[in-house]
Amino acid sequence: MKPPLSSSSSAVLRKARLSPYLFTLLAFIVFVSILYGEDFMCILGQLEPIPGRAMSKPVKRRGKLAFAIGKGDEGCDIFSGRWVRDELTRPLYEESECPYIQPQLTCQEHGRPDKDYQKWRWQPHGCDLPSFNATLMLETLRGKRMMFVGDSLNRGQYVSMICLLHKLIPDDQKSMKTHKNGSLRVFKARDYNTSIEFYWAPFLLESNSDNAVVHRISDRIVRKGSINKHGKNWKGVDILVFNTYLWWMTGLEMKVLKGSFEDENKEIIKVSTEEAYGMGMRSMLRWVRKNMDRKKTRVFFTSMSPTHAKGIDWGGEPGENCYNQTTMIENPNYWGSDSRKSIMKVIGEVFSKSKYPITFLNITQLSNYRKDAHTSIYKKQWNPLTPEQLANPNSYADCIHWCLPGLQDTWNELLFAKLFYP
Repeated sequence: MKPPLSSSSSAVLRKARLSPYLFTLLAFIVFVSILYGEDFMCILGQLEPIPGRAMSKPVKRRGKLAFAIGKGDEGCDIFSGRWVRDELTRPLYEESECPYIQPQLTCQEHGRPDKDYQKWRWQPHGCDLPSFNATLMLETLRGKRMMFVGDSLNRGQYVSMICLLHKLIPDDQKSMKTHKNGSLRVFKARDYNTSIEFYWAPFLLESNSDNAVVHRISDRIVRKGSINKHGKNWKGVDILVFNTYLWWMTGLEMKVLKGSFEDENKEIIKVSTEEAYGMGMRSMLRWVRKNMDRKKTRVFFTSMSPTHAKGIDWGGEPGENCYNQTTMIENPNYWGSDSRKSIMKVIGEVFSKSKYPITFLNITQLSNYRKDAHTSIYKKQWNPLTPEQLANPNSYADCIHWCLPGLQDTWNELLFAKLFYP
């Protein structure tokens, strides 16, 4: 006969038994974990700081990002710093050594008398940028595709990247070709079985400005929900670099098409620029989530590139702009009137909800200082200049685009740092 249980033993058994309520609670937790596990992991595993979102403590990391070989200095914001003159290592290449620079960006060839704009290096506060290593970049791209998607400013960054890399590739092993009526440019390095590409999509969405050659349209219209019109050309890319900003700046409102450009009776509505831009950002993020593998690919988004068309912004004279500017803006808090902080806020709000870790290249503030680095009048002019224009160079100075070599090489140094040391 088994000995009778003591009162203390009975109490232990009662505690060991699961009550129906506890069992139900555990079952519910397991069910919710299965159903929403991916969302929980995305929240816990967000790997890149989101612009505009304050975080009281570091976010728990979920493995390392694709292509990362290390990590950046803790607590160091590489986008916050100052420009220092560097006669030894700048420029990173010579204009004459890179045949891929478009004539809109070859300032020396078109008569710019100074080279001071080429001699500056970005120095973050409290840390250093890793040196751009072209060999590492090319080896990382071996057997892979990298694509820049956006407008002519992103095309400038694309060309800068090629200029930083091409000298390591023999002439008979590299090529540059255009496809899709000029919308797609493909630089190939055959030994590496790699391509670096640029795709013209100034809004990312379908628009009436999608022609890569003829797109100077003042009455701009974007089509809602049309990301796949261009997105089908981005599939299979390993590293994507997006930008879109300037083309949205048509005023306080933007025209949005519901339906198709082929419809006989088009339904077009007007919404605020911020609302339209947010629509574009959400479409981009949905496409990325559906088409990019976070374990194998990387996506970057370059913030808005500032213009310097209003000299009064930095204390200059009325009517003054970037023409004849050879020094940078010294005020560390300078923010030009053409750079809308409301758009930065939209980016922060939309990106904070992303389930795919987007790496944000915040080039706006550091570029705001560089009124000296624009192409100004030193570029190919597609139309003959009038006597009135020739008498007033300010009237036709390009204060949007940047000379190469120059500022956009720094953008790629920042991309390099975030790619390998996020």
